[in-house]
Amino acid sequence: MNQQPFFMIGIILLVLAYLVGVKKQTWLLSGFNQRRVKDQDKLAKLVGFYNGLMGAAMLIAAFIDHPDMQILFPILIVGYVILLGYVNIKMVE
Repeated sequence: MNQQPFFMIGIILLVLAYLVGVKKQTWLLSGFNQRRVKDQDKLAKLVGFYNGLMGAAMLIAAFIDHPDMQILFPILIVGYVILLGYVNIKMVE
């Protein structure tokens, strides 16, 4: 099984987690209406934490050669959809 996509996506997610979660650059987020979000700091922490968590999981999966690791891609996408729904319903004024 080719592990390169796990490694590349993991690195990208960790960089995005740093930029959004630590540097608070929420303009990098697509699908979130940043101008209408009440608490920009909470948005940055929430999305940064999720990106960091999934980035670490992808990097770990890059070094584990197991067919069940393919489930991480759907989990990543479903997590983003849930996060997008939460932000647009609960955090938008």
